[in-house]
Amino acid sequence: MDFMLLAFPTQPECQILLFLGISVIYAAIITGNVLIMVAIWGNPHLHTPMYFFLGNLSVVELCYTAAVVPQMLLTSLQERKSITFRSCCAQMFFFIGLGSADCFLLAIMAYDRYVAICKPLYYTLIMTQQLCIQLVAASLLIGFLISFILVWLVFHLPFCGELGIEHFFCDVPPVSKLTSNKTKLDEAGVFLSGITAIAVPFILICASYLFIAVTVLRIHSADSRRKTISTCSSHLAVVALQYGCCSFMYLRPSSSFSPKQDQMLSMVYTLGTPLLNPIIYSLRNREMKVALRKVIRHRIFQ
Repeated sequence: MDFMLLAFPTQPECQILLFLGISVIYAAIITGNVLIMVAIWGNPHLHTPMYFFLGNLSVVELCYTAAVVPQMLLTSLQERKSITFRSCCAQMFFFIGLGSADCFLLAIMAYDRYVAICKPLYYTLIMTQQLCIQLVAASLLIGFLISFILVWLVFHLPFCGELGIEHFFCDVPPVSKLTSNKTKLDEAGVFLSGITAIAVPFILICASYLFIAVTVLRIHSADSRRKTISTCSSHLAVVALQYGCCSFMYLRPSSSFSPKQDQMLSMVYTLGTPLLNPIIYSLRNREMKVALRKVIRHRIFQ
């Protein structure tokens, strides 16, 4: 059983333009995130919990774009815009699992900033290497557990009518729209899984920054206050970008599903977020800018 992906254009010229556009963006995503990873790995000054989490964030974003983008590029040039049932199931599992892990990693990074700003004397005692590894592993475990539940809730139901997905890839809202015999319990399960993956990390992020804001307001020096805030600005920008798209896409009833609107929105968080995250961190973080210059200079003039 195959699903037809109906979001792709049928005109050859549009197909080539779409292929070239996605290829350029995907190449930039790979380049930006690999540079971040190499800069962190090759610079001993960046071997801290904050940059450890940033490096893992780049790895997760590379993987979750890899779960979707290569198949999109292949499908865009095929005459028959289809994906098999098993491939659709696997694509959704890895995309949702890694995307959920991405959200929990952002919450972990907020907690890291909370400890660094609110408990600076205990930072090295709390944020040990073992704890950092455990937190990253927990984010992946929770992400794939949520994904397994979501995929099961969607694919255990029979599909009815024409199996045409109004999307570029297999995502939860457009695929679940094709299922029949869907009960209120199934819809509630999908919604609760979305809340767990998106709202719970967001609440943790808000709680961390609430304590950070209280601590910053107690700092008397304006210069010290500005420097403290600057250490969080990159993370806040990434959180706003990530959660702005994801919350609108997943935390709403299925009846409000709008194919064309959601297709564009999904392209933003699938391609835009992994593309902009390395740019945000490299432009707004002095240590990262210095490390990236060293990496680029070394690779070019070696």
